[in-house]
Amino acid sequence: MDATTLNTAYEIIRQPLGEILPRVSAALAPLIPHRGAAELSTHCAHSPFKAVGETDLLTAAELTPLLMSGKAGAPWQGTATAGGAARQVLAVTSDATARRSVLVLLRDEGAAPVAETGLAVAQALWDLVTSHFDRFAVEALPGALARSRAAADTRARVIAELTTAHAAALSGVLGVLRSRALDDSSARVTATDLAVNALIEMRAEAKRDRSVAEEPAREAFDRLADGLRTMLRHSPVRLELGPPDSARSLAADVAHGARAIVRALLLVVLEQDTVSRVHVGWQLTEHELRATVRDDGAGGLDACPLGAGSITDRLEVLGGRLEMDAVPGWGTTLTAAIPLATTDAPIAAVDPLTGLGGRELEVLTHLALGHRNRQIAQELHISESTVKFHVANILTKLGVASRGEAAALFHAVA
Repeated sequence: MDATTLNTAYEIIRQPLGEILPRVSAALAPLIPHRGAAELSTHCAHSPFKAVGETDLLTAAELTPLLMSGKAGAPWQGTATAGGAARQVLAVTSDATARRSVLVLLRDEGAAPVAETGLAVAQALWDLVTSHFDRFAVEALPGALARSRAAADTRARVIAELTTAHAAALSGVLGVLRSRALDDSSARVTATDLAVNALIEMRAEAKRDRSVAEEPAREAFDRLADGLRTMLRHSPVRLELGPPDSARSLAADVAHGARAIVRALLLVVLEQDTVSRVHVGWQLTEHELRATVRDDGAGGLDACPLGAGSITDRLEVLGGRLEMDAVPGWGTTLTAAIPLATTDAPIAAVDPLTGLGGRELEVLTHLALGHRNRQIAQELHISESTVKFHVANILTKLGVASRGEAAALFHAVA
């Protein structure tokens, strides 16, 4: 590989994400002449499908079979459906991200097969780009996470709306065509078959979108577990894992965010000298993912490091919250609770206390009695640091500026 090739790769990955596909297409054009290029990147909730050049009518649904059937490291060239017609294509699949990505180049009819050299360059370049994309997904800044989640939610709502509308229309067509009042049986059978196929394709579209924008919870946890084992490979701390007992899927941004948050929490926990065992577990309830990091330390973990931007910013973007329960002599439990879905707009609660967790309500009850942090810690058998953490959360959730205001609000609604 010469310096020119390396410089080309460098120039590609330093571009804004929206400019990378055009640069890849331009870089490959001398080796692999093509009229258009498209990609399907499963780790991108914001915009998994992108296209450039002569790609009219090309859809993500047409790229999905190439993604699913393609063999990573072995570019495939042949005829496939693209833009509603049979086209000559070159498909390059990469497994540099967990659920792979595919680059498809649309070629002229009768184009000569691509030589091994061209295939090798295309594969290496796409692996590099996919690794770059995956890093952006894992280390996404809060603003990018917010945009991704909004886009994924919008796409899901649009598909749901289209599904309902099309299902109603096609079901009505089927009802008419199946009516015995029609005497042209041949036309009725043909039209019925067409409508049935349309219904099947419509339902498959929703499944394809879920395969791109979602990740099975168990697979998402396994990816986290692999990374944590590497982190603790040479550490005396024993790692225990509690995978989710659920077949549900998580939105891509929730899975990425949960993994990043758990890794950050684990780093905070490992700063304690007395920890010999850490348990990391995920639990899915009806409405949220609860990612827990529990240690067997002294139970005196300082809440201050938990305010680090990488943790609180990610939770804020995902609409989640952090719960802390430190018991002297028994250890600390940190739980990141992340909603499984967003809402169009926050719904004002009739009771302002409904947003508080169980432990926060206990702390607020003592605040309302005028108790100080040390007394609250003794009464609840938790550390003063944990009390300070809960008090700060209570003030934020209630939208008040002081302990006195929080106590007054408690008495007003109690």
